[in-house]
Amino acid sequence: MEATGVAAIATRMAEIRTQIASFRPPATGADAVSGSGAAFQQALDATVRTARTPEGVPVELARYGNGKIPENALERVGSTGHRLWAPAATSLDALMRAARAQGVNIGITDSYRPLAEQVDLVKRKGLYSQGGLAAKPGTSDHGWGMAVDLDLDGRAQAWMRANAGRFGFAETTPREPWHWAYRPAK
Repeated sequence: MEATGVAAIATRMAEIRTQIASFRPPATGADAVSGSGAAFQQALDATVRTARTPEGVPVELARYGNGKIPENALERVGSTGHRLWAPAATSLDALMRAARAQGVNIGITDSYRPLAEQVDLVKRKGLYSQGGLAAKPGTSDHGWGMAVDLDLDGRAQAWMRANAGRFGFAETTPREPWHWAYRPAK
């Protein structure tokens, strides 16, 4: 194993130890009285949901592979029919509702992208690294259910740039102002 790999593992282990050391289950309230452990289970679920590989991929998705995530591991974004990893879907739905409340319409043109679609996109649009518009198959944020392509007019684009970060979304692809990836704070 290369030294950089060992260093990355050591860094991640230190992060996990810090998270574990700082965790204190609640000692008061109905949960403490009943001993049900419901609050502990919720905190544990939240920790698992935020755990990432060294590449930043959610651990719960990494076991499937990019573009190979089963439908039951994804969640619909509101009533759009588009699917993303559950935290991303929930955040995007909240983002779209907040925009709509301010009179801004944000549409979705693409979301989770299975591996076969990633391969097809490269054939049709070329690799990003070679001037095209597609990521190398198996590396796309769309393949993790953590990116969307949005239908944005000028007002919606400005709204996204001003507000998307509050919902964990970032504009991550320079030549694609429609592409927004879910990057919540750690």
